Amino acid sequence: MNRLTSTLLATTVLTSVAGAAAAQDQLNALVWCDHMDPELIAPFEAAHNVTVNLREYEGTGAALALLEQSRPGDWDVLVIDGIDVFRAVEAGILAPLPADELPTADFFPEVVMDEVNTIDGVTYAVTEKFGYNTISYNSANVDPADMETLATVWSEKYDGRISIYDYYLPVMGLAALSEGIATADISADNLDALGGVMTTMRSRAASVAGVVAAQTALATGEVDIVVGGGEWLTAVLAAEQPELTWTIPSEGAVRWTQSLGVVEGSANPELALEFVKYIVSPEGQARLATSSCFWGMPANAAAGDFLSDEQKAVLRWDDQPDYLARTQLYPAPDDALDVAMQDLWLDTLAQ
Repeated sequence: MNRLTSTLLATTVLTSVAGAAAAQDQLNALVWCDHMDPELIAPFEAAHNVTVNLREYEGTGAALALLEQSRPGDWDVLVIDGIDVFRAVEAGILAPLPADELPTADFFPEVVMDEVNTIDGVTYAVTEKFGYNTISYNSANVDPADMETLATVWSEKYDGRISIYDYYLPVMGLAALSEGIATADISADNLDALGGVMTTMRSRAASVAGVVAAQTALATGEVDIVVGGGEWLTAVLAAEQPELTWTIPSEGAVRWTQSLGVVEGSANPELALEFVKYIVSPEGQARLATSSCFWGMPANAAAGDFLSDEQKAVLRWDDQPDYLARTQLYPAPDDALDVAMQDLWLDTLAQ
C-alpha cells in the first residue's frame, strides 16, 4: 500500500542526513508512517544500544529520488511498496539479503512473494506487512448488503456519499475487477472499459482524498463509503467507532504488500540486517501490525502468538485464508501502460 501519510510525528524523525556520515551507533531508515511508532522502534534501539533515525516519505518515486541524490552511506534501510522492489534493484539501491536468515518459512505463503523480492535468484527485500485496498464504510448509514458487490457500491443510491482513495493503481484495480478483468490483465486494450467505470465512480464521489482526509471524512460522517479503503483505514478507529468497517466484495479486492530491505552502500550493513530481521520477527511483526499510524496484517504468521484476541479480531485473522484466495495483487504496468493509466486517472479527477 503505497503513498500513506500520517499526522504522527516521532521524536526520532531524521530531518536531514545529507552530508553527515552515519555513526556506528546510528541507523538511518527511509520508511512509511507505520514505522514511526516508538512502540515499534524503541525495543530495537534498546536491544542494540542504537539510535534509529527515521524519515517518512510518500510515494516510491520520492524515495528513489531522495536516495539517488544522497551520498553512499547516508541511508541504511528502506521500506518500499512490494511491486516497486524491482525499480529499486534496477537503480542499484538495494543490497542482497541472506535469504536463509529470514523467517519466511513462517510467513503466510501468499505473501512470501519471491517473484517480487527475489530477482535473478538474489533476494533483495522481504515482505513485512500486507492488507487490502477494498471498500470501507459506515455500517450505520449504508446497507451492508450493498457493499458486498461493486455493482452497488458506487451506484446512484450512494451519490455524494463516497470518497475515492487518491491512488490510481488500487482504485483502477477495483474498477477492473468490477468489469471481470484481472488486475494482471489490465492493458491498453481495456483502458476504455476502465475509463467508463472511473467516470461513473467519480460522478458519485464527494471527494478524492488521501489517507488522513479519507479517514477523517468517514469518521465525521462527511462520507459513508471509501472506495480503495480497507483495514488500514478503519482498524485504528474500531475501538471508538465500531460502525466503521470494511469488506471484500464478491468480485474481490486488491492486495497491497510492503517490503523491507538494506540500502546498497549502507555504512552499517550488519546492523541494518539486524533491523530487517527484527521487523520480520514475530515480536516486531506484532508491533508493526498494530502501529499507531495504520494497522495491517503481518507477513509472519507467527506474530499471532504476540497479538491479543481483540487485535486479531480487528485484523480479521481467521478470515485471511479466504481473503487471500479472493484478492489480487496491485496492477504492475510497464512504463508505457503506467503512463496511460496515470493519464486516465488525471482525466477522471478532472471530471
